[in-house]
Amino acid sequence: MVLIEKVPMNFHTLFEEHGLQMKVDKGNHIFQEGENANDLYLILKGTVQINKETENGKELTLRICGPNSLMGECAVFGPPVIHTMSAKALINTELLSIKKDDLEMLLTEQPTLMIEYIRWLQTEHMKTQSILRDLVLHGKKGALYSTLIRLANTYGKLDDHNDIHIDINLTNTDLANLCSTSREMVNRMLNDLKKQGIISFEKSTITIHDLDFLKKEICCEGCPLTICRID
Repeated sequence: MVLIEKVPMNFHTLFEEHGLQMKVDKGNHIFQEGENANDLYLILKGTVQINKETENGKELTLRICGPNSLMGECAVFGPPVIHTMSAKALINTELLSIKKDDLEMLLTEQPTLMIEYIRWLQTEHMKTQSILRDLVLHGKKGALYSTLIRLANTYGKLDDHNDIHIDINLTNTDLANLCSTSREMVNRMLNDLKKQGIISFEKSTITIHDLDFLKKEICCEGCPLTICRID
């Protein structure tokens, strides 16, 4: 798959020079819904799940972020806000964090960095819009198919047979949370795809054999790879 540069090098330098290093053990939260959002985070190592919990206790996973991903909800140059989502480490994770006030000062001093930050915000907005669009417009099957496509674009590794191995372990419950549906529904749809030879899976690892089938089924609009991602 095509390697996407998620964070420009000057942002890496910014975090390395001014960030505070954090280590978060598997299963622990980096931030939780309702807490003050005062920091922006850069993931160095590990995997982080961004979740939203509904009033009835249902969980929706919006992002699964890996190394070189930025995350956080601090309102730069705006009033203080609280987190509307929670971030949990899926494996042992290392991050760098920068405080909102420090980030505002650094962006003010470096206009080029400000432009990169605005570009990142725009990309994140378009990614979230496209995910919510697919969840609303394409039903449960379309939500799963689009999620598999995004996982392939983000974590896919192409083998000699042009099959795509999704290089991240996800349970069917994890997939259900990404698709805003039940685990039982995801089980049925995955088994249907397996019978058709579209995918195969072993334990928590999925291999996609026919990505074009998934794209045709949801009338894929061919969004740029920077947008059609799950991180």
